[in-house]
Amino acid sequence: MNKVKDRLIRAVIAFVIFIVDIILAKTIGLAWYIELPICIVSYLIAGYDILYKAIRNISHGQVFDENFLMILATIGAFATLQFEEAVMVIVLYQVGEAFQDYAVNKSRSSISELMDLRPEYANIIKDNEVIKVDPEEVNIGDVIVVKPGEKVPLDGKIIEGETELDTKSLTGETKLQAVGVGDNIISGALNQTGLIKVEATKLYEDSTVANILELVETSSEKKAKTENFIAKFAKYYTPIVVILALLLAIIPPLIILLINKENVFADYIMRACSFLVISCPCALVISVPLSFFGGIGGASKKGILIKGANYVEKLANIKRVAFDKTGTLTKGNFAVTKVFSINNNSEEVLKYAAYAECYSNHPLAISIKNYYNKTIDQEEISSIVELPGKGIKLIMNEDTYLVGNAKLLNSFNIKYTETKDVGTIVYVVKNDNYLGYILIGDEIKPETKEVIKNLNELGINETIMLSGDNKEIALKVANEIGLSKVKANLLPQDKVTAIEEELKLNTGVLAYCGDGINDAPVLMRSDIGIAMGGIGSDAAIEASDVIIMDDNLKKIPFAIKLAKKIMKIVYENIIFAIAIKIVVLILGAFGLASMWLAIFADVGVACICIINAMRTLYNKEFS
Repeated sequence: MNKVKDRLIRAVIAFVIFIVDIILAKTIGLAWYIELPICIVSYLIAGYDILYKAIRNISHGQVFDENFLMILATIGAFATLQFEEAVMVIVLYQVGEAFQDYAVNKSRSSISELMDLRPEYANIIKDNEVIKVDPEEVNIGDVIVVKPGEKVPLDGKIIEGETELDTKSLTGETKLQAVGVGDNIISGALNQTGLIKVEATKLYEDSTVANILELVETSSEKKAKTENFIAKFAKYYTPIVVILALLLAIIPPLIILLINKENVFADYIMRACSFLVISCPCALVISVPLSFFGGIGGASKKGILIKGANYVEKLANIKRVAFDKTGTLTKGNFAVTKVFSINNNSEEVLKYAAYAECYSNHPLAISIKNYYNKTIDQEEISSIVELPGKGIKLIMNEDTYLVGNAKLLNSFNIKYTETKDVGTIVYVVKNDNYLGYILIGDEIKPETKEVIKNLNELGINETIMLSGDNKEIALKVANEIGLSKVKANLLPQDKVTAIEEELKLNTGVLAYCGDGINDAPVLMRSDIGIAMGGIGSDAAIEASDVIIMDDNLKKIPFAIKLAKKIMKIVYENIIFAIAIKIVVLILGAFGLASMWLAIFADVGVACICIINAMRTLYNKEFS
């Protein structure tokens, strides 16, 4: 902000000197050789930095930029004795630049606020003492103490105490999160009420806050096609208008001189100067990146991390959305709803399933172990082999057990009766003898149906579910929430094949929303990947382009609407700026546009575009 103040102070001082010069010129009359040094002083106070930048850039081979245009135009005005216009061009240009700096700082602050997430220290327990260390020095398994008012420095699990966490800076949600022993918490959250002891589960470099900061810091490197177009446009546009201005200053007055013997060089030099001021591409060069940057910052405040401006464009153009089912459309909080045994020994079926899942943290496994609710004697287990996409092979007490889906039983040629119950079925087999099954249900998230409806209202009529569950379960969920297409019984590699088949249809930008580690390849393969960041795996978050920090599905249509708003503002600014400049350039070439109108076409248009661009910072939803 000091830079903004400096520009404004110098502009005010220069303007005061300019006004004094005007008053003296009107009251007592000043010769041009007296007025000239006064105006030069005023000019240098306001624009010495612009003059320096222009000279420096020229020495580096960067001739054609807005600084060069301003200096060339004002020198031309001085040359034709239009001192007042020269001073006011540079004064108003500095005011416009100050406003631009303010706008950029404002949009940057919405992202830089996230930098406050960075924890300055961690209280680590060492030799029964609490000492402050750099978070990067904490190892996995170390116990840290987080006092009320302190930030959680690393991701971890609470082993003592309970408290409420403020996660607004991470998720955009104002509601405090109550946590206690056994709960996993993420770095960057602010401890509000109680002292807690946390066992670190990740190194700082792998923690949530470190990943967020890295994503934010690198988001500006991924430019949108529109930004790249504007950069290329300015690169070729500026030298073209300089050449046109030179031609305007030389050819028409030369023709008039040859035909009518009339010297009008001063008039056409002034027209050329106006032409240069009008042509300055500040409105586009500043407002377009600002629109993207402000939009990304505004989204981050709402707990939506967009990894670059290029993904904003893709979000705005989404035509289809594919979803993972478990943990994305549903809560992923599985619960056992039925235990069936062909021998009327449901306890036996449940025990073998619990032992097979004893090492797993999969939601299905946790639901079985919670329902069993007994101590598992791991010494009885000889070996456990996981068969991806099928289930588990358990050897216990010299018996062999198979626990998994129908694919598992079919691969071992087990004879069984396939149930028609709708839900996730976990079959249990002992020594090739079918014992029964466990039925597990998953609850649909309450907001899911509304989200699908909102997507349809945004013109996204094709919503697809890719699920590893059987077709009956997938269809039941899809019909309940209003999805248009379902693909079920998919292994992780099958999901990639399914998304590639959808991409081959070429019916518009395809987004995929998932949360698990098995979703990472699909997130990378889709046109734009959206990860549910709260419960999502690190692999899914790394592979995605957009991250919903609190797993709130409602933020998907919000993110799309925000992207559409950003792109609308970008195109408004491009059309408005170019249209105004073309009209005023034509008027200037024919001598119908004064230097004052030229200043409006540059500074005025730039300020209007910047004000419009700043609208991307403010969003009423999720406020």
